[in-house]
Amino acid sequence: MRFGFVGLGQMGAPMAANLAGSNNVKVFDLSDDAMNAAAEAGASKANSAADFSDVDVLITCLPSGGIVEKSLFDPEHGITQHLSADTIVVDTSTIEYGLTLSIGRRLSALGLRFLDAPVSGMWKRAQAGTLTMMIGGDGEIVETLRPALATMSNRILHTGAVGSGQLTKLINQLLFDINAAALAEILPMAKKLGLDPENTAEVVNSGTGRSYASEYFIPQILEGKFDTGYPLQAAYKDLISGAEISARYQIPAPVLAAATTTYQQALLEGHGAKDKGAMVLVYERLLGIDCRKEE
Repeated sequence: MRFGFVGLGQMGAPMAANLAGSNNVKVFDLSDDAMNAAAEAGASKANSAADFSDVDVLITCLPSGGIVEKSLFDPEHGITQHLSADTIVVDTSTIEYGLTLSIGRRLSALGLRFLDAPVSGMWKRAQAGTLTMMIGGDGEIVETLRPALATMSNRILHTGAVGSGQLTKLINQLLFDINAAALAEILPMAKKLGLDPENTAEVVNSGTGRSYASEYFIPQILEGKFDTGYPLQAAYKDLISGAEISARYQIPAPVLAAATTTYQQALLEGHGAKDKGAMVLVYERLLGIDCRKEE
């Protein structure tokens, strides 16, 4: 099979490199450096959308739904106008559920097949090829592509119809966001009341309060490091999706709404380029303390 891969960012670059290790892969990104790195990993470089005309599978890994939509359907530069009928489009981006359904319908109208396949796991897991991939779409297509997808993900879950991959990923992300916002609120409270941040961290991460968010972010907070995870401004799309679904389907989500408020406050205070651990800075400012370890 011949693969096209569009989007060589923090996640896409290692994914494409792993795929290219044992497959014929043609890549495209706006960054020349990213393109050159992918070429060193065994991929060939595409110069335009037309260069994907011979691929059997097109994989996208892009930062937003709008960019996915534009890369596929732009009247002048969209890739779909160059794809043969029955080409499989696999979107590994994390985008809105409603937009995913729309993209699926548009691709189907063009005679193209579609899987939504967002991934979970940070850059190190992308590099190691140990991501979790949640896939919505035709199960037979999933099985056909499983050997290739396994170069990027060691856990591949077929979740149901088109859109279900994004929904499953969203559920995971919203729980992660809620946990990160809870840490931001409670850790400064503990410090304000006189507790030592390092002792508190040890208790949380060895006790029932621990979570992936606490295990990842608390050590970073203690060190004052807020640049090791996905930026707040980029990840905010998950909370928008959660609010949209809550409103559209009349599903109460008060805890999610509270976490979103903390998230929004961090963005308003200019922390959008930092990772989710930076939400703690909001409460540190309000309480006049910090949660750093002693020098």
